[in-house]
Amino acid sequence: MRKFFFGENIFEILDYLDEGIHIIDDRGNIVYYNRAAQRLDEIEGDKAIGRHILEIYPSLTYETSTLLKVIKTGQPIFNVEQTFVNYKGDRITTLNTSLPIKANGKIIGALEISKDITQVRRLSEKILDLQKELFNDNNKKPNKSKHTAKYTFVDIIGQSEEMLRLKSLALKASMVSSPVLIYGKTGTGKELFVQSIHNASPRKNKPFIAQNCAALPSGLLESILFGTVKGSFTGAEDRPGLFELANGGTLFLDEINSMPLDLQAKLLRVIQDGSIRRVGAVKTIDVDVRIIAAINVSPDEAIEKKQIRRDLYYRLNVITLGLPELKKRPEDIPLLVEYFIDKYNKVLGRSVKRVSKDVMDLFLNYHWPGNVRELEHVIEGIMTLNDIEEIQSKHLPIQFKNTKSKSTATRHLTESITIRPLREAVEETERNIIYEALKKTDWNITKTSELIRIPRQTLQYKMKKYKLKR
Repeated sequence: MRKFFFGENIFEILDYLDEGIHIIDDRGNIVYYNRAAQRLDEIEGDKAIGRHILEIYPSLTYETSTLLKVIKTGQPIFNVEQTFVNYKGDRITTLNTSLPIKANGKIIGALEISKDITQVRRLSEKILDLQKELFNDNNKKPNKSKHTAKYTFVDIIGQSEEMLRLKSLALKASMVSSPVLIYGKTGTGKELFVQSIHNASPRKNKPFIAQNCAALPSGLLESILFGTVKGSFTGAEDRPGLFELANGGTLFLDEINSMPLDLQAKLLRVIQDGSIRRVGAVKTIDVDVRIIAAINVSPDEAIEKKQIRRDLYYRLNVITLGLPELKKRPEDIPLLVEYFIDKYNKVLGRSVKRVSKDVMDLFLNYHWPGNVRELEHVIEGIMTLNDIEEIQSKHLPIQFKNTKSKSTATRHLTESITIRPLREAVEETERNIIYEALKKTDWNITKTSELIRIPRQTLQYKMKKYKLKR
């Protein structure tokens, strides 16, 4: 029977895969069962091969088995969640891709690839249950839920012109319930802004719930967001989703560009209609939830790469905040260094007073790919390992070694010429770069923003600021 499908050699290879592989014939009998599937189901292959799939998986039916559906319809099924109970009574959840096997136009079997997401499902359900328990206590402890968002605008460190402008816009955004889209690279402080908006809003005493859309498979993410009804799939129970738990408050959807496009369409309907339907349910439930979404690329890039639907983007784009990279606001670096030194003096019981001039020069010239988060981790790491009063270049991690000579040369050069205010020098350099880029692209805004890698809105703002006209 094995040779009938593929031959012996391919089965030896399949035994080394981490995913479970099942193959059944057109009658539903198991003809192959790799080692990963045997470990997952705790069933020996010899006991399963030759027997009908429903005999081995009695908790499944002709309607719920993805393999049997493929045999019946002849259509492939991709990334569908399936929960079943094995012989030991353990509930197992898998993410299945099932494909028909055809010969001469006739279906002769089906192959299924299963990824075990049991622990992910259990942890997600536990989080949902805990959140439900927390927010159901609001009548007894009305202010308890506000502690789920701990940051306020005071926690956003920065006095650069752009950061002050963004904080002002974010504060205005907190006064309304319109959707907000925040974009910026990893470590720029997107969640700081999100939590600050919630805590300054009329919803501050209501739930704040955050969900990373890249952390869960599509089917599981849908049930986490919208909830489930008993019987909607094998093992499903009546359980509210995050929209219901966040009712009256704020739902933060991080990395929304990782959400599958079909699920984005459902999200769009929720934003427009103000109602959700649990997975497997018929009736809808009205919810009052403010959506704040975040992406780690520019909106133009997300749309161009088809990571986010245009209609959803236009709906979220009521208020948009683009957070700058740390290297683009160097005047904030001394403030952040002082803040993190003070923070970790308290946390670690240290007495660091400052960083040396060499170190500050290195920090001002470093490109900071991890942004503010990287700066914090650098300070934390140094203070964890060293009980010192001054952070010197010898204490810095390896990534700064290659920039040392460059930074030192820059310092010696600036000492030999007239010293100008840092903001003035930075602005002049920025203006010159933008002007040269505009000339190179024949003043095409889109091409210029791509060339110097800043959002169109930021480019237009800076053109106006520097009075750059053709």
